[in-house]
Amino acid sequence: MKSSNAVYVYHQDETKYRFNDTHPFDQERLLLTRDLLDELGALDPSDIVTPRIAEEDELLFTHTPEYIEAVKQLSCPHPAEQAIQEADRFGLSTEDTPYFENMHDVTRQIVGGSIEAADAVMSGRTAHALHLGGGLHHAMPNKGAGFCVYNDASIAIAYIRQKYNARVLYVDTDVHHGDGVQWSFYHDPNVCTLSFHETGKYLFPGTGAANERGEGEGYGMSINIPVEPYTEDDSWLEGFNEAMDRVVRSFKPDLIVSQHGCDAHALDPLAHVHCSMRIFAEMPQTIHRLAHQYCGGRWVALGGGGYDIWRIVPRAWSLLWLVMTDHPLLDELTRKPDTPLPEAWVKRWADKSPLELPDTWLDPVHTWTPIPRRKEITENNRRTREIALMYVPE
Repeated sequence: MKSSNAVYVYHQDETKYRFNDTHPFDQERLLLTRDLLDELGALDPSDIVTPRIAEEDELLFTHTPEYIEAVKQLSCPHPAEQAIQEADRFGLSTEDTPYFENMHDVTRQIVGGSIEAADAVMSGRTAHALHLGGGLHHAMPNKGAGFCVYNDASIAIAYIRQKYNARVLYVDTDVHHGDGVQWSFYHDPNVCTLSFHETGKYLFPGTGAANERGEGEGYGMSINIPVEPYTEDDSWLEGFNEAMDRVVRSFKPDLIVSQHGCDAHALDPLAHVHCSMRIFAEMPQTIHRLAHQYCGGRWVALGGGGYDIWRIVPRAWSLLWLVMTDHPLLDELTRKPDTPLPEAWVKRWADKSPLELPDTWLDPVHTWTPIPRRKEITENNRRTREIALMYVPE
């Protein structure tokens, strides 16, 4: 199927963003997703755009010169002893974010991919752009964190602000709070950050409370919707749809930049939210609708977290592309939730996967054990959301 309104920013070299063989952040998920879309016939070669390498002055939109130099030094095959001794100061010697060879150039390509996606949309070449290699939303100006070396999302937004002077709504659906992007624009009235995540009471990075609203001219431009552990589809989507409608209508962005970590799924090993594949089919549809209703269709989507790379990430990220391209499979899933995955894809990856692969696009939620505190969780999420949206007009 040939799409005419979306581009897919991708290069296999982005899989080289890899900390070590046992690290949970595994970009092989990019290959699994690309292969699933190819098997479905949903990705035309003419839709694919190769990410460029970000320039160093573009990295400076978000990061300090000192931090960039530290990343460079630690990217060498054999870093100098002084660089190694200072790695901890820059957040690059932790278990989460250890330095690795060539990380400067590899991550520059990821940043370049997100800038490429932004240019494709803002120049009018396409309405939508997807860069699944991006979404490294935890990196700070002078520190790596949470598996993230350079913050491609913040850099791409800053690039959009400088080159196109556009008002940007950043929507983060990763189960971990989009802290790096929030703090990058905490004082900026022209960038609104809206994050949906598990409460930081129990989960990294420990931020994203409903009362984090921005400061100075940016007060009210930071909006956080933290949810309780074991939140399920209905409660998550109720909050997402209400907040998205109100924020887009109030802020009136020129485009939406969204981050699509898919670690809010019940099977993800690094969080406690209990959602199914349904939210990853429905959230992009809400963003898609609002982008066309308020932003002339302008929508840049990035990847993000997702640590069950076999059973969850390929399906979730493929559904995102299917929404962007108005693929007919979406209508079929509405009528037939047990629509099977391409059999050839399942067979091709089954032997490599350490887990039994699913055979349907959506999950058989009717077979899952119900969460006993469902009513209490839903009510708590509503109360928190009321606080979070206190200053956003209905």
